[in-house]
Amino acid sequence: MLDMKVLRADPQRVADALKVKNYQFDVAAFTHLEERRKTLQAQTEQLQNERNTKSKSIGQAKAQGEDIQPLLAAVGDLGERLDTTKKEFAQVQDDLQALVMGIPNLPHESVPLGQDDSDNQQLAVWGTPRVFDFDVLDHVDLTADSGLDFETAAKVTGSRFVVMHGQVARLHRALIQFMLHKHTQTHGYNEVYVPYIANADSFRGTGQLPKFAQDQFKLEHEQELYLVPTAEVPVTNIYRGEILAEAELPVKHVCHTPCFRSEAGSYGRDTRGMLRQHQFEKVELVQLVHPATSWDVLDSLTGHAEAILQDLELPYRSVVLCGGDLGFGAAKTIDLEVWVPGQDTYREVSSCTNFLDFQARRLQARYRSAQGDIELLHTLNGSGLAIGRTLIALLENYQQADGSVSVPDALRPFADDLAQIKP
Repeated sequence: MLDMKVLRADPQRVADALKVKNYQFDVAAFTHLEERRKTLQAQTEQLQNERNTKSKSIGQAKAQGEDIQPLLAAVGDLGERLDTTKKEFAQVQDDLQALVMGIPNLPHESVPLGQDDSDNQQLAVWGTPRVFDFDVLDHVDLTADSGLDFETAAKVTGSRFVVMHGQVARLHRALIQFMLHKHTQTHGYNEVYVPYIANADSFRGTGQLPKFAQDQFKLEHEQELYLVPTAEVPVTNIYRGEILAEAELPVKHVCHTPCFRSEAGSYGRDTRGMLRQHQFEKVELVQLVHPATSWDVLDSLTGHAEAILQDLELPYRSVVLCGGDLGFGAAKTIDLEVWVPGQDTYREVSSCTNFLDFQARRLQARYRSAQGDIELLHTLNGSGLAIGRTLIALLENYQQADGSVSVPDALRPFADDLAQIKP
């Protein structure tokens, strides 16, 4: 959520900044509500003061044995008018809050202009895509007989799910263990285990609600509960309403969860294989940091995700998202895109984002400085990495002419020393 002080000070400047995200901020609607709020607030305070003054006068007159009927008549419908004004004031505040909750975060000044992902800017390339001397198979054909089973998953559940068998399932598990080990033992993250279901307050806190309700899997329950679309939601919400000591910063968590997404806005996209599914696994990196450090942390967090790809020797590139492709709560995002031979292109495998204080304001996640001041934290997160897409890249990049797949050295200790997946 944006700082109301910033919105009130210059709503047009906010509107101009949000054009970078292709978002049209209705300045007139905001200004109308804000003026109405100020008017009703003043009226409420005036009526309250008038009621207090007259109540005091009635009490004094009564104590002195004076006739209080004229004073009671003067009060008249004051109480009713005050109640009406309070209700109008509360409604305007609710309307204003709803409007503000739907406003995206302001993009950082370094975010490039652009309409969609085709306008994202490449930052760096690591590794060289392998040149094959045989016809390359994609992950679906490569594992058709023994590994990935989409037909059974469709029978059990529906489209965009998968059943994994044997060595491919083992490789999938090994990737999770490898990533968790790397991030905890080398990068200094504290591993957490969290619920896979979160309430609406948690979703509002990280920005998935109210704007993206259609993208979530909502449970039919007496409470408003949802399946988590990413570990970002439950992990960041650990600190909702909390005040940390400055000495506790930075907070660094790594968490593995399944992720559940309806993919409501991606109908017809990436329907083949595992690229875009309703259920997938991720190892997520989440940091809550001092505001002065968050841009440096974005660089280091991105580097932690890159280290996984480098250890697996998977070619990738990093790109900075343009304004039109930038997420709702993001101030800036750097994507890592791994090379996928079966598609002859790079595909996103991690998004590393600095939210500044946007999420923290919604969450009221704060810290107490050494001077005793209470300030909002900055939050960041990134995939470290998306397991399914990393598995796709591994299968396709390490495939051999006989249909087998070599297992990279870094992964073998986590896969029971498996060296090769045989067709």
